[in-house]
Amino acid sequence: MNIFEAIIQGIVQGITEFLPVSSSGHLSITQHIFGQSGEGNLFFNVMLHLGTLVAVCFYYRKLILSLIKDFGKLIADIFKGNFKWSQMSPGRNLIVMLIIGLLPLFLLFMPIIGTDMQIKDLADMLAGGSKTFIVVGLSLLVTSVLLLVGGLANKHTEQKYKAAGKLTKSGGGRKRFNLLDAVSVGLMQMVAAVLPGLSRSGSTLAVGQLRGINRQSALDYTCVLSIPSILAAAVLELKDAFDVPAAPGGPELPGIPMILAGMIAAAVVGYFSIVLFKWLLKTDRMYIFIVYTALVGIAVTIISIVELNSGYNIFSGTPLV
Repeated sequence: MNIFEAIIQGIVQGITEFLPVSSSGHLSITQHIFGQSGEGNLFFNVMLHLGTLVAVCFYYRKLILSLIKDFGKLIADIFKGNFKWSQMSPGRNLIVMLIIGLLPLFLLFMPIIGTDMQIKDLADMLAGGSKTFIVVGLSLLVTSVLLLVGGLANKHTEQKYKAAGKLTKSGGGRKRFNLLDAVSVGLMQMVAAVLPGLSRSGSTLAVGQLRGINRQSALDYTCVLSIPSILAAAVLELKDAFDVPAAPGGPELPGIPMILAGMIAAAVVGYFSIVLFKWLLKTDRMYIFIVYTALVGIAVTIISIVELNSGYNIFSGTPLV
């Protein structure tokens, strides 16, 4: 890997982490084109994710500081016996729903019966091999369908709010999450963590819209929920990266210049991706992502079928592994 390839992968990560097109899927596509092993790039992928973590923390810095203050007060009230579920402020409601939304991720540590693997290990297996490249294409097609269904659900919600005279500039729908909303979004995030090509932001946004949540509120929840999710995933992947022994003649870890170049690119582009996503959602231009993920999904699926029949990566000419 050189600095140019590192920057390209950082840009890809920054664009796709928050736009509903799947960062894991696009990193798999990029590395497939470059003929690079997903396992050999595990450590570099972790660094790119940390770059996008900086982006989302900076964009939502005011909200994050407010939630930290509310969390401290919430803990104090719980110990004093003053906490009441029915009287939670919007900030406290968001904190509690974020915690609930993260709980389904623990299902990733469940063992797969008959193997020595956990569910989370499927993600590396599906993203790391060129023979499983077809999963990326099929998952992108699922992303396209979810975005379409979520958009239709949002239009239905806004029509109801408009008829009731409750439609605002931010659209229609509930702004507060309830228990079922948080669990539904959390479960979808868990599934997206396993399937490369299934957009985490797109699928969780779609679930929020299906639940009748205001689209901007659903997006903010999704982005803030990504902070502990990305951090936890980075810690786990970092552990796995150091646990994997270096194979003789295998790919070496990228140097510090490549890592920094990739992280900076991911952070800068990631920040503007959030800005772009919120604007596109507000102006009803989500059809762009519906069409894009469908076209890329079809292309990747066709390429995968051709490669499986030939046994070779059509870009690098290397045998499928």
